[in-house]
Amino acid sequence: MKEDKLSRYYVLLEELNEAVTSEAGFDIESITSALAGLCGLFNISKGVTEYYKSISYEQVGKGDRFICFDSGEEGTVLMEKRVVTKNMAVAKCTVYQAEGACPLEEDERKKVDLIMRIVLRVIIHNNLQDIVEQMTFYDESGYPNLRSFTRYLEKHAENNRLYGYTAVHFNLRHFTLINQEIGRTSGDIAMKNYFNEIGKLVGDDGIVCRVGGDNFVCMFASERIAPILEVMKSAPVAYDVGGEKRVMVSSSAGVFVIPDDFVYRNLGDVMDKVLTCSRAAREGGQESIVYFNSRMVEGKEKVMRVQQLFPKALENGEFKVFYQPKIDIETGELAGAEALCRWIRDGRIVPPMEFIPILEQNTDICKLDFHMLDMVCKDIKRWLAEGRNVVRVSVNLSRKHMMDVDLLEHILRIIDENEVPHKYIEIELTETTTDVEFKDLKRVVNGLQMAGIYTSVDDFGMGYSSLKLIREIPWNVLKVDKSFLPVDDDSAESTRTIMFKYVVAMAKALGLETIAEGVETEHQVDVLRDNRCSFAQGFLFDKPLPLNEFEDRLTKHKYEMNK
Repeated sequence: MKEDKLSRYYVLLEELNEAVTSEAGFDIESITSALAGLCGLFNISKGVTEYYKSISYEQVGKGDRFICFDSGEEGTVLMEKRVVTKNMAVAKCTVYQAEGACPLEEDERKKVDLIMRIVLRVIIHNNLQDIVEQMTFYDESGYPNLRSFTRYLEKHAENNRLYGYTAVHFNLRHFTLINQEIGRTSGDIAMKNYFNEIGKLVGDDGIVCRVGGDNFVCMFASERIAPILEVMKSAPVAYDVGGEKRVMVSSSAGVFVIPDDFVYRNLGDVMDKVLTCSRAAREGGQESIVYFNSRMVEGKEKVMRVQQLFPKALENGEFKVFYQPKIDIETGELAGAEALCRWIRDGRIVPPMEFIPILEQNTDICKLDFHMLDMVCKDIKRWLAEGRNVVRVSVNLSRKHMMDVDLLEHILRIIDENEVPHKYIEIELTETTTDVEFKDLKRVVNGLQMAGIYTSVDDFGMGYSSLKLIREIPWNVLKVDKSFLPVDDDSAESTRTIMFKYVVAMAKALGLETIAEGVETEHQVDVLRDNRCSFAQGFLFDKPLPLNEFEDRLTKHKYEMNK
């Protein structure tokens, strides 16, 4: 190799090395310029690089191909180099020489080989950076993840740019049902299109990330809040390639408009607020958008206090069983009772709404339910030993129990360890909200039936599919929710009266025992008689009673009825 050519080679090689080792990152323009010069020195007509994430991707040609130099002359392959990295990615470099060009000497081939090695190093390093970025800041479906959101927050907080922005956590409502309706593949397309629609509204200076399943978080300039929340409330979304098939997608959302005095310390300063609001939106009925306010901080502290007090309160026996009688309205006989939990702390009764919803946020409610069942069984065992006229008692179980694959065994163990005949226990279960829960509910009720334990469905008409619920599951008792029970000023033609009439008629035709909840007036008793609903529960007869008062009712066993 001639001296001037060799000198030129070392100059260009130094330029290439500087371009690929720059502290500011790869200088693509300098790399391309140096490679063009080097290719010219060795009569290389074209240089091509390829990168594949795996060998299987290479086999099907699924990767990135880049022409780093092309003189435009036709050529044949001069040299080819292939490297497989430790994580099984594949990098290739191929150089071509024009037809009729002088063959390279052995020393020149070694120099071209060195250049190709440098190029492969650049390819591998650059793509590995992309892979690390992808694995760190994106989930397996390609959505930006919580780390992406954290990085965005920290970058803006560093420049004091969070004021004027709004953070939102949103959950896609009933998306399990959408997947069931259109299929999971189409559901994935719908989710992505919904995500993209919000992403367009958020803009380049905002961010949208998925934090798991159908839960997302985003941040954007506050002036954009109206159109974004409009889409979150409800929007038609395409779920096919052509965009002709559409489904309505909506979200429940927690919104935190960042005030000017907000101080960012860590991710929790934002996420705790939007998650609190989002949970309130998801559990709050009709209101699908909830804004953060200072009262929610107080609510969160209350939640933490109840969760902290619960284990010791359970151990100390602070949770008591109160019994609300069930009456046969034709005879006035005490026909049964519902066991209700009351927390007595420091001499006062803590209202159920102040602790039951909190315990339902985790599995604490399951511990409380089993404790209640155990206390009811102990009371029944004692009543039988005392020769009392015992009635069947219903015990509520939270929907949270549906996650327990051994629920049936746990129920039977508590009853049998207390030696209580199964006929005296009724397990009261609430309607499910998803098809998955429905299957679990069906399994549990069938198991209880086989064990001779009564089952009743609570809140009928409020859940996943009420008609399917009583068609496919062998209940003994249907409790008609008080929202169906006519009030005194309802006429015979009122919607409530008609619905009550046909719900009771349908239940009786199916062989179900029916009981009306929330009976408060004599007029409502007359409505029950007119519709052949024989059993009632409500304040007209008794409020939930402490143990000693209910035992007096057991002894008396009969109520005076007006006819």
